[in-house]
Order: sequence, then structure tokens, then C-alpha cells
Amino acid sequence: MHDYFPEQLKLWSYIENILKEVLTSYCYSEIRLPLLEKTQVFKRAIGNVTDVVEKEMYSFKDRKGNSLTLRPEGTVGCVRAIIQNGLLQTKKNHRFWYLGPMFRYERPQMGRYRQFYQLGAEVFGLNTEDIDLEIILLTNRLWKRIGIHLHVTLEINSIGSRIDRIQYKKALVFFLKKYEHLLDEDCKRRLHTNPLRILDSKNKEIQKILQDAPLLNEYIDATSQIYFKNLCNMISSHGIKYIHNPKLVRGLDYYNNTVFEWKSDKLGSQNTICAGGRYDSLFEDMGGENTPAIGFAIGIERLILLVKSLEVFSNIQEEVNIYIIFSEEKDKNSAVNLSEEIRNLYPKLKIFINFFNQNIKKQLKNAINTLARIAILIDNKKMKRGCFLMKDLKKRKEYYLSKSEIIVKIKDFFGK
Repeated sequence: MHDYFPEQLKLWSYIENILKEVLTSYCYSEIRLPLLEKTQVFKRAIGNVTDVVEKEMYSFKDRKGNSLTLRPEGTVGCVRAIIQNGLLQTKKNHRFWYLGPMFRYERPQMGRYRQFYQLGAEVFGLNTEDIDLEIILLTNRLWKRIGIHLHVTLEINSIGSRIDRIQYKKALVFFLKKYEHLLDEDCKRRLHTNPLRILDSKNKEIQKILQDAPLLNEYIDATSQIYFKNLCNMISSHGIKYIHNPKLVRGLDYYNNTVFEWKSDKLGSQNTICAGGRYDSLFEDMGGENTPAIGFAIGIERLILLVKSLEVFSNIQEEVNIYIIFSEEKDKNSAVNLSEEIRNLYPKLKIFINFFNQNIKKQLKNAINTLARIAILIDNKKMKRGCFLMKDLKKRKEYYLSKSEIIVKIKDFFGK
């Protein structure tokens, strides 16, 4: 679990602002959800035999003996909130997004942390290929806006219905039983709990065995096959390249039909930056009405790692727009008053007053180091003549101006 400081968070803010702008352009609305849920909510929705529930959840009992869990993902809490607050009873747009920390007790490595941040988006009430396509278009637009679209690849699959997967699991287990003595300990355990998860094993020897295994798409019903084919054709019609990965299953039990991941080869083993799919049965599983749904989640840390590796973000940003300096203690009030007047007129500008006990030369050096565009020097003697000294720190020009002239000059500099 990491601390993040202002220098690092410049990039975080840049990325998050793009995510929010694009989601807003598709009419997604923000919601905020608790970090804690009842443990049973996750067990019921995610599945008792998934890695998340078996090994990765931070669960504990409160003072009344209730079992609570720090959220390991966002979809379940979002669905719980929608059901609990009756939001589906309205005919409004049911597109939502949320951003915040999730928690999983995993072995920490690059791109995988025990507290990690996710941007999640969910759509409820739509059951046609159109919304699946919109999700793909939206995420593709995100990568273009951030500047990483040439370095990510879409992998997509259909895992059919729950009934389809039950039939497939039987065939897969029957096949793998013949090789059980060659499976690693993790796959041996999954063989009896969640055999589909063996398909995305990173073990190369396991992947060799799976080359002859039955394929999931051989067990998917005709309706799901047509749905997936239509979706793939629609994706291609928008010029988005994709890979049909028949072994892509996702790690949570609630998925059905469309599943997808956006991956990059720049991140090592933790190469998925965005993943999602349909979960049309989750509402009923959690006690709600039958409601089709689809969503995705973006791992913020992994996205940040990718952006850094590609050097598509410049750290050269103004930490400060206007840096105000006063020479003597008696000039401090004038500095504060001036800064407040500027903020009243230009509320988006970043204005810094140097309250440190430093000489003018040192203060000017600090102003330059913050990449401030202008510095304003307040000197009581010059103020008596109605003047302030304004320095253009980029062009290295100086102006002696009255307060009203400074206000006009600021507009020339920043256009705000």
C-alpha cells in the first residue's frame, strides 16, 4: 500500500481528468460507494471458489460480530447500491462511474498492489450488442485521448451463458484429469473448484497441455454465438482491431457472454490495464430483479505505469501561475489582499504567496523553480507611488504597474 505525493499526483490528476471528461461525454454519472460491504455480499456475488473470495479479501468482524470486507472490486457494491436504493424503478439513464481504492491480499509486484485504485463504469438495463460496442468505443477513445492507443490491444471472447459453462466445465475437467499429475499445485486446486481459471494460467507447461483441450466456444449456444459475431463485426466496422482469445474467461463468477481485456506488452506479466464484460445474472443473484448489465474497470496504477513507460506526459507544468513576493513583514497584508483580489476575478489561477523569511533573490529563485509565469514584488516604498513590480519569468521582462494595470495584464498573460 503506497503513499503518493504531489509530484507523482500531477500525472494521476492529468489521467483522471481525461477519464472523467470522456465518461461525461458519453453521459455517465459519478456515484460514490462505501469502502466496506458485508462479506456475504461478495461471497454471494463473486463466488465462494474464486481466488478473490478464497485468498484475497480483507475481511474482519466489527464490534457486533458482523463480518465486513474491504471492497476487492467495485461492481458488486455498485449493484448492491442500485438495488438497495431502488434506482432501477426510474426510467432515467443508468450509466454510472466511480473511482477509488480497492483492496486485495495479493503478492505485491509491479502493477499489482494490495491497495490499488480503479476507475469503474457500469451500465444497467440494456441487453443488445449496441451497449457492448459503446463500452469498447468509449475505452478506445480513452486510450486515444491519453496517447497510448498504439500500445494497447483489445482481446475479446464470449463465455456464453451459465448453462453453457456448466457443460464446458465438465468437458474441461474430464480432459484435464488425464494430465492431473502434470498440473501445478494452483491448477490442481482449481481443477476441483474453478476449472475455467486454469485456462489463463501463466505456466507455459500448462498452456502446452491446454493446446489440445476442448474450447469453450464449442459449447456456447447459437444465440450467444450470433450475439458475439454481430458485436465483433460492429467493432471492426469502427476500425478497432481486436484479438478473439477463446481462453479469456475473467476471474469472477458473475460474468456471462461478452468479456474483454485491453492489454499492453509494455508492462510485463501484469499487462491488463482494463477489463470487463457482461454480468446479466448478477442482479438476480443479489436479490434484485432480472436486469442486464455490462461494465469495465481500469487499473489506475497500471495505466500510470504505461503512460510513464511511453513518456507521453510532460511533467513541465506550472505548479504556480502567479508568485507573490513581499520584501518586509509590513507588506504581508498587501500581498494577501492582492492575491484575494486576483482570485476573485480569476478563480482558476494558482496563486502562491511566499511567507518564508527569505531575501528577494532567494524568493525569485523559488518562483522560477515552481515554473510560475509571473512574479509580483510588493515593496512598501514603491506602493506609496502606486506601483508593483511584475516580472515575466519566461520572457524576462519587467513592468512597473498599478494594481488596476496588473489585473488587466494578468488577463493578457492567461486569458482567463
